[in-house]
Amino acid sequence: MEGGCLCGALRYRVDAEPLDTGYCHCTMCQRSTGAPVLAWASIPAAAFAYTKGRPAIYRSSSWGQREFCTGCGAQICYRDRGAAKTVEINVGCLDKPAAYPPKTHIFVGDRIPWFETTDDLPRYEASRPGSEPI
Repeated sequence: MEGGCLCGALRYRVDAEPLDTGYCHCTMCQRSTGAPVLAWASIPAAAFAYTKGRPAIYRSSSWGQREFCTGCGAQICYRDRGAAKTVEINVGCLDKPAAYPPKTHIFVGDRIPWFETTDDLPRYEASRPGSEPI
């Protein structure tokens, strides 16, 4: 699977199936994308590689960073700082985003009240690992 930014300066390749997919409603994703929700796919870090260009890195928290194009501003992915095991790519940046449909909603506690999806996917108040669906 391949993807890239809006202007084409950044391109990447994914050489593995996603470990997980979903919608994130957290305020950081809202602010970093300008959208009420972010569709993401978690990929093993070793299976993700940029094939064109180098991303700018914004350290969005003490534990994570977001990678984006300096030309058009498109956010490509999120990963933990340090030795990240996964890369959470923004599904909308894939050449074929329909290939990675969401399986869950996370951080619905931060959901913007006027934005609602009408699916039956599991919903988690915070992050998925260790939390119970609501």
